[in-house]
Amino acid sequence: MPALIQDPQISVVIPLHNEAVTLDELYKRVRAAAEALDRTWEIIFVDDGSTDGTPDILDSMCNLDPRITVVHLRKNYGQTAALMAGFNHSHGQVIVSLDGDLQHAPEEIPNFIRKIDEGYDMVSGWRTSRSDGFFARALPSRIANWLIGMVSGVKLHDFGTTFKAYRREVVSDLHLYGDLHRFVPALVALNGGKIIEIPIMDMGRNEGKSHYGLERIFRVAFDLLTVGFLLRYMTRPLHFFGKLFLGSCGISIGLGIFLSYSKFINGVAVFGEHGPLAALACVLMITGIQFLAIGLVSEMLMRVYFESQDKRIYSVKKICKKEQNAPDIH
Repeated sequence: MPALIQDPQISVVIPLHNEAVTLDELYKRVRAAAEALDRTWEIIFVDDGSTDGTPDILDSMCNLDPRITVVHLRKNYGQTAALMAGFNHSHGQVIVSLDGDLQHAPEEIPNFIRKIDEGYDMVSGWRTSRSDGFFARALPSRIANWLIGMVSGVKLHDFGTTFKAYRREVVSDLHLYGDLHRFVPALVALNGGKIIEIPIMDMGRNEGKSHYGLERIFRVAFDLLTVGFLLRYMTRPLHFFGKLFLGSCGISIGLGIFLSYSKFINGVAVFGEHGPLAALACVLMITGIQFLAIGLVSEMLMRVYFESQDKRIYSVKKICKKEQNAPDIH
C-alpha cells in the first residue's frame, strides 16, 4: 500500500477527455516519474466530460491509490477550465501539468522540478521538433507563438504546450477564462514571475485523435486581443480608449477640412459630391469603435463578475478520493 500523504510536495495535474485507451500506461509512467523524485506527491486527474470509459477507469484508480484525486466535470468545458479545476484541487507546493494522451513523456517531470529548485517560478516545455502535420498544426503554432510573444513581450518558443511546472503561489494568482491556458506565461510574467523554457520531446498521440483543429487559430486570435489589452491597459483603460478617441477625432477633423476646402475654395456641392462617402466613413468608424469598446468592456465586466464573487468557470459533478484509513480494494 502506498504511503499515506497529508501534504504532498508535488502535484501532477492531468486534464483528460476520452483517453481511456492511454490511462493505464499514463498512470504507471507518471507514478514511476514521481516516485523517482524522492518527494511526496499526488496526481489530480480531471475528467473533462468524457463519454468513453475514462470516468469508470479513473474511479477504479482512485480507489486503489490514495495519492490520486479525480475531479469529474459535468460536461466538456475545455482545457482551460479543466486545468483550473486541477489547480484548485491540488495541494502541492509545486504543480506540474501535462496532457493525458501521452504526447508528453512523464519521464521528463524531474527536469521541470530541477528548474523550479533553481529558483524559477514557472518552467515551460518547448517542443523542439513537432510530430504533427506542418501546415495543419506546426505552422499555425509557430505563427501563434510569434504573435503571442510580440504582444506579451515574453519570448518563448512554445506557448501552446500543457507541459509546465509552477510554484503554488504563481498558480494561486491565476484567473483563467475562455482558452487562456496558452497565455499563462504572459500572465505569470505580468505578475513578475521568473520563467524559463526547457526542451521536451513531442511523442505524438499513441492512440485516438487530436481534439483540436484549424478553428483554434481564430480562438487564439481573439484571446490574443484580450490578453494584449489586459497586459497593457487593465489598470489604465482610458489610455487605450483615448487613442481611439484621438484617432477618430483626427479622421473627423481631416474629413472636415477636406469638405470645407471643397465647399469654400472649390465651390463643390459637398452633399452632392461627397455625401455618401463621408457618411459611410463616419458610420463605419463609429460602429467599429462601438463594437470594440463593447467587447472589451464586457470582457472586464465578466472578470469582475467571476472574481468578486469567487465564481469558477466549471461545475464539478463529484470528486473521487480514497480516504486515508480506507482499506485497499483488490
